[in-house]
Amino acid sequence: MASLTSPFLDSPQLDLRRRPKLYPKTKAPPQFIKVKATSSSDPLLLKAARGETVSRPPAWMMRQAGRYMQSYKELAIKHPSFRQRSETVDLIVEISLQPWKAFKPDGVILFSDILTPLPAIGVPFDISDSKGPVIHDPVLSEKCIERLRPIDFDKVSFVGESLRILRNEIGKDATLLGFVGAPWTIGTYIVEGGSTKTYQNIKSMCYTAPHILKALLSHLTKAISEYIIYQVNSGAQCIQIFDSWGGQLPPHVWETWSKPYIKQIVSEVKKECPDVPLVLYINGNGGLLERMVDTGVDVIGLDWTVDMADGRRRLGGKIGIQGNVDPALLFSPLPVLTEDIHRVVKAAGPTGHILNLGHGVLVGTPEEAVAHFFDVTRSLRYQSLFEGFTLEPELEPVS
Repeated sequence: MASLTSPFLDSPQLDLRRRPKLYPKTKAPPQFIKVKATSSSDPLLLKAARGETVSRPPAWMMRQAGRYMQSYKELAIKHPSFRQRSETVDLIVEISLQPWKAFKPDGVILFSDILTPLPAIGVPFDISDSKGPVIHDPVLSEKCIERLRPIDFDKVSFVGESLRILRNEIGKDATLLGFVGAPWTIGTYIVEGGSTKTYQNIKSMCYTAPHILKALLSHLTKAISEYIIYQVNSGAQCIQIFDSWGGQLPPHVWETWSKPYIKQIVSEVKKECPDVPLVLYINGNGGLLERMVDTGVDVIGLDWTVDMADGRRRLGGKIGIQGNVDPALLFSPLPVLTEDIHRVVKAAGPTGHILNLGHGVLVGTPEEAVAHFFDVTRSLRYQSLFEGFTLEPELEPVS
């Protein structure tokens, strides 16, 4: 793996990959609204998420901390329980910082899980090596709803403490991201009793017991809203909402059983934390893009099956966009990865874009490729990619 002290952009090989004839300047689409740079000393990713003018796209990766890294694998041997790794402050901090120390992404995301807050609302779960998450008492009746409790922050105190330490560690050099699962996605685990490929029980509940499902999703909405605010108050600067299984619903069903609850979360969070950008990611969201805008989030993440140019055209330039390099391209020759990074960045436009993968980093991904992804991104400049792009000087604070 290339070291950060001798990055790819210093190598003649990369110069060949970056031939001008491959990447001519592109005229920025007219729909983009340029927001002047501010005097803010906030990190690059946070500025981009707010729609401020930046010199290049910031980048981070979903699942950038995890099983592809040798340092993580060595730590996992010593601490084989995933729950231990994701619920122990020292381990959370160490794992969260592993990719930042190795690759210097523009975002550091908390090492955690979307199910982490479940015990804090009265839903215990286990992690099985063979089955993944297991919830022994699925919520299937009104009596089960009565077991749910308001979120107990003492039971997720390790999250708050870890965020405070991470914020102090990275300072202004990167943006600290927290995350949550959307109510529908969390609800699938609670109703199905764990992972599922069919979503049979929860989809049936939409029609056979809608009052129970509404009660569950409403409870989750309140708890998740409070959990986001807790993360922000603990140091998170940007929050990603994962509606991982929202793409398993027909669009009109998503409109009824997922969107209203996400919209309510956004509304509640914005009342308390109006300046904190919210990102919404749905796996398989090609049929939902326009509908996602109405949730009120600041940034929409595209999965790798959506063409970035088409996604930007459909979403317009008034909302941020994140993504969406195919994670499998990290197994390709590095020049192929370089070219696709340029394709995605130019299609997204020079405002409001956060470069990411279209899904999480895959197990077995070469660390060299991850390093290359971030090295290439750091070498980009919008002024050289887009005709007519200018970066206004930052305003000096009024004395």
